[in-house]
Amino acid sequence: MRRALILISSAGLMLCVLALPNHPGQMSLSGVAYWPIELSVLLFAMLAAGQVRGLATATALALVAVTALKLADMASFAAYNRGFNPVSDLFLVEAGLSLLRDSIGPMRTVLLVLGAFMATAVLFTLLRGGLKAWQRLALPAPARALALVGVLATSGWAVADTGQHLGYWSFAQSPPGSARTTRVAVARIGDARETVAELARFKRAAQDDPMRDIAGVFDQLQGRDVLLIWIESYGRASFDNREYAGTHSATLRAAEADLREAGLAMKSGWLTSPTAGGQSWLAHGALHSGLWTSDNARYSAMIASGQKWLFHFAQAAGYRTAAVMPAITMAWPESAAMGFDLVFEAEDIPYEGAPFNWVTMPDQFTLAAYGDLLAEDPRPDFVQIALISSHAPWTPVPRMLPWEAIGDGSEFSDMAGQGPSPRELWKDRDAVRDAYRRSVDYALQAVFSHVARLGEAAPLVIVAGDHQAAGFVAGSDNKDVPVHMIAPPEVLGFVEAWGWSDGLIPSAAVPVRRMDSFRDDFIRAFTSMEQIAGVRE
Repeated sequence: MRRALILISSAGLMLCVLALPNHPGQMSLSGVAYWPIELSVLLFAMLAAGQVRGLATATALALVAVTALKLADMASFAAYNRGFNPVSDLFLVEAGLSLLRDSIGPMRTVLLVLGAFMATAVLFTLLRGGLKAWQRLALPAPARALALVGVLATSGWAVADTGQHLGYWSFAQSPPGSARTTRVAVARIGDARETVAELARFKRAAQDDPMRDIAGVFDQLQGRDVLLIWIESYGRASFDNREYAGTHSATLRAAEADLREAGLAMKSGWLTSPTAGGQSWLAHGALHSGLWTSDNARYSAMIASGQKWLFHFAQAAGYRTAAVMPAITMAWPESAAMGFDLVFEAEDIPYEGAPFNWVTMPDQFTLAAYGDLLAEDPRPDFVQIALISSHAPWTPVPRMLPWEAIGDGSEFSDMAGQGPSPRELWKDRDAVRDAYRRSVDYALQAVFSHVARLGEAAPLVIVAGDHQAAGFVAGSDNKDVPVHMIAPPEVLGFVEAWGWSDGLIPSAAVPVRRMDSFRDDFIRAFTSMEQIAGVRE
C-alpha cells in the first residue's frame, strides 16, 4: 500500500509540473485540466530503464529546469506580454531583484530568494525520489519490453503534437492530448540559439561600427531641436492603394500648403520597414540602431549588443533625449539600452479622457501635451514620439479639435464612446479598411497641423510610418513606408543629395532605402566633413 501511495503521489507531482501553464491566461481549469503526453513518456521510460544510474537525477533536473522556465515565461508574459528569452532576458533577473528589494526591503528579498532555492531543492528531491520509485518496480522482461514500446509510441505522439503546434508540419487534426511542456522547451531553446547567433553577429557589428567613436556629430544642426514622430500603420498603401490614396493625398497636399505658409520646406522619400502588420518596435530599432531587426530574436540581440542608437549620438552631441510613448502601459526595461535621458510612458502623460479601446489617448492630445512634459533645460532636445491613434482596431476614430480647446483630455471622452465596437467592426473587412483610412487620415492631420503651428521655430521634424497595415488592409505585401523631413529650407539643404521629393508626397521613382540605413545617413548629412572624415563607408 505504501509503495502504491508513493507511486501515485510521484505521478501526481509530475502531472502538476507538466500541466503547469507558461502563460497567465492559461491559469484556469480548462488551462490545466488535460493529460500531458510527456507523463506517459516519463513513466514508461522509468519502467523500461529499470535501475539505470543517473536517469532519475537527470530527468528530475530537466523537470525542475522546465518548471523554472515556465514560471519565468509566465512572469514575462504578465510584465511584457512576451515569452522569456533565456539569453537576452537574463539581465531582467537582476532588475527584478532590485525592484523586489525596493518594494519589500532587502531582508524580505533575501528570505524570498532563500525560500525559492529551498522550494527548488525540495521539488528536485521529491521528483528524483518519485522517479526512482518507478524505476525500482520489479517487472518481468516482457513487461519492460512492452514499456519500451510505450516509450517509443508516446514519444512519437509528443513529437507529432509539438511539431503540429510549432508549425513544423500540419495534420488535418491535432493529435489528442498536449505536449505543452515539450513545446515550451523546444520554442525557448530555439529562441536562445537564434539569439546567441544574432547576438554574436550584432556584437561584431557594434564593435566594428564605423560611427561608434565619431566626435562632434550633428554640428550642422547648430543646436536645432530634432523631433521624430512615428505614425502607426502608415505605409505605402496610403499612396498606392486607391482606397486610401485619394483621402491621404488630399490631406498631405493641404498640409503642404500650410507648412509652406509657415516658412517650412519638406522632403519625402521611402524606407523599407523590417516588419508589416505590427511589431512597431522592430521598425524603431532598425531606424535608430542601424541594424536589421526583422524579428524579436534579432531585436533582443540588438538590445544586448551595445549598439549605439541615434539618441546615444545625440547625447554625445549635447542634446537632451526623450521618448514620448503613449502606447507603453507596462514596464519597458529595454529603453535603458536606447540612449534616452527621459521616458514618458502612458501613465506619465496627463490624459484624463476616456481611452479609445486599448489606444490610451488620441494623437492630438499627445502632440499637445508633450511640450509640457519637458522641463526647462539649456540643452537642445532630440525627442521621439510614437503615436498610436492609427493602430488597429481603428475604432472609434478621433476627430480633430481646435488646438486651443484641448485641456486635460476629457474633451475627447465623448468621441471615445462612439462608433462600432472592434468586434462589430471586424465582421466587415470593407468597414475595417474604411476605418483604417480615416484613422491614418486623422493622424496625418494631427501631426502636420501640429508642425505647422510651430512655424519657423520648428525643430527639424522627421515623420515616418512604422510599417504597413496587415495585408488584407494594405492590399499588398510591400513593406515600404513613407518618411518626411520638415524644416526651414537651409536645414533641408543638407539632405538634398538623398534624392527625396520636394513636398509631402514622395515620387514613386524615389529610390527606396532600408530602414536600417537611416541612422548613418542622418549622421553623415548633419555632421560636417571635418568630423566625418576617416569614417568608413
